[in-house]
Amino acid sequence: MMRKTLATFVFSTVALSGIGLGATVALADPRPLLQEGKQTLHQRVLTTPGCELTQTAGSSGELQPAFTRFYVYERSDVDGREWLKVGPDSYGDTSGWLPADCSVAWKMQLTLAFTNPANRQRLLFFRERNDLQDILDEYEPSSQVVPLHAALDRDEEVSAVLAREPEYFVDLQEQFYLLPILEGEEVFTEAGFRARLLNVASVSKAGELDPAGVETDPEGGTQASQLREFNAGVVFVIDSTISMGPYIERTREAVSKILDRIEAENLDQQVKFGLVSFRDSVEMVPELEYVSRMYANPMEVQGREDLMARMDKLHEATVSTPGFEEDAYAGVMQAIDEVDWSQYGARYIVLITDASAIEGDHERSSTGLSADQVRLEAANPGVAIYTLHLKTASGERFNDHARAAAQYANLSTYAGTNTSLYYPVEAGDVEAFGAKVDALAEAITSQVRAAYLGDGAIGSALNAQQSDPDETDPDQQRLLEDASLIGHAMQLAYLGQQTGSVAPPVFEAWISDRDLVQQNRPSTDVRVLLTKSQLSDLSDVVTQILDAANQGLISPTDMFDRLRSVAAAMGTDPNQLQQNETTQLAELGLMGEYLEDLPYQSEVLNLDEATWKSWDGLSQERFIRNLSIKLRHYQRYNEDVDRWVSLAEGSDPRDDVYPVPLEMMP
Repeated sequence: MMRKTLATFVFSTVALSGIGLGATVALADPRPLLQEGKQTLHQRVLTTPGCELTQTAGSSGELQPAFTRFYVYERSDVDGREWLKVGPDSYGDTSGWLPADCSVAWKMQLTLAFTNPANRQRLLFFRERNDLQDILDEYEPSSQVVPLHAALDRDEEVSAVLAREPEYFVDLQEQFYLLPILEGEEVFTEAGFRARLLNVASVSKAGELDPAGVETDPEGGTQASQLREFNAGVVFVIDSTISMGPYIERTREAVSKILDRIEAENLDQQVKFGLVSFRDSVEMVPELEYVSRMYANPMEVQGREDLMARMDKLHEATVSTPGFEEDAYAGVMQAIDEVDWSQYGARYIVLITDASAIEGDHERSSTGLSADQVRLEAANPGVAIYTLHLKTASGERFNDHARAAAQYANLSTYAGTNTSLYYPVEAGDVEAFGAKVDALAEAITSQVRAAYLGDGAIGSALNAQQSDPDETDPDQQRLLEDASLIGHAMQLAYLGQQTGSVAPPVFEAWISDRDLVQQNRPSTDVRVLLTKSQLSDLSDVVTQILDAANQGLISPTDMFDRLRSVAAAMGTDPNQLQQNETTQLAELGLMGEYLEDLPYQSEVLNLDEATWKSWDGLSQERFIRNLSIKLRHYQRYNEDVDRWVSLAEGSDPRDDVYPVPLEMMP
């Protein structure tokens, strides 16, 4: 079985040979050396090209794959050259010796993944920092960037550019790649945006590159032939509470109409539909029958008649729910978790509801998740969530529209393009709703048909069918344009998977974490790689903070008093625990050292006692709610066995890591 490699980013300045000395330990100590100034973080290194692992310091040995992760157990000087005794994990198993000057110190386990290039230009790897800086110093950077891409498209050599991001999306979960950052700095561009200049080192598996930096795939075939197998899975997630009858019926009608067209064009194997319904707590109202239910899994549906028979079983509830909001996240999560999305190139959930969603901290929530967490879960398999929000008179009467709009605009932001797929239906108009469902189903089917027929201009078949924009409803036109963009992104992801698209094999270059022209669009995404013990520790500490915060709701002074007691029990230096209202949570010694140097602003770590006491009850409850939802997500990470990654062959499973999105850190 091929072992996955990983894209890793170190937000600290290091030199290839400048690895600082850490604490000295006896040879009998089975633990790796500590990083300088740390009490729990061990020294780690990544190998560079040509690095050999030997049995004794000073000898020759076996060549190692570039950027293999090792822990450092001992340092020794042999004839003026420093050598490192290393092992694959932190549990005492050593592998041999490496020359220090062929390794890179890896202080923080971070991953930086490419975002989907569908909504931006492909990222460029520059030889020199100044070439990249000159572009960001331009008010109109396109004057420099467009000619560079044009030259690369013509297969011309561009002296300033080492490589270019692959045309197709490289999925971090399918094809991991290593990109350690040797230097990083934050700058303001001339256009007024904040960006990071990153000096990265990149090595992928050996392969021939074209001048654009894309690895060739002689067996992969053309884009048109690859896309003939492109298919789509569409799962409708429908609110079936007492007010939804007309919309359920109109959705059935839309699916029936699109099935007619699919059958006429022999695309019935290319587009599959499913159906999930959701309601509310059956503990409070047993007559609701279920919280969420899978009526039709697209993997199990046997043709048109089977699908329509399953859809006919769905009817609106006969009793009212406990409140106006419903458990929409339960329905979406069932669709995410129970459908095998890997079987489809295009992956869509269409959420239809007239009410806001029950938040994760509410007693009626069955998932314990919020929009942020459900959106992240959908991003794992690459699912786009469209939300059709029916803004009915009942929702207006309960002042629910604004709350629902904020939730679903967040939930429906597709990570691949940073596009929000939230579409309100004013006054809950059934006719307007039906037009949107028809348009969306037709757009998805048209994309699959265009791919199947070898249409190279992705989305052109769809666009050709549209009437004059001046005669089209603007909201519906936006839906069609968004659908075309999302379809393009999903085809890039599909082609990347089919062709085995990998990161460019270059070594040491400069990149920007923002698109060089549309600088509001990120080109990279940061993940924190936590080991099982770190994730467990994080869960335990967050639980302690939550317990203390809930006590603090009763008496504001109780929160930090309780946390000081916990910190003292953990052995924190008493000098850190003085009664000082300016003391931040980070200074109590509760949180692990792996959080200290992360490049983000933490609401939790920066919270001090004076700030907590100054908050009103709603602000304190918001803090508790956000932290509670993150804690529940840590529990999902721990149970998600498929996405724990080994960073070194033969390493102890306890050193496997999980790529936690930076925004999910406390």
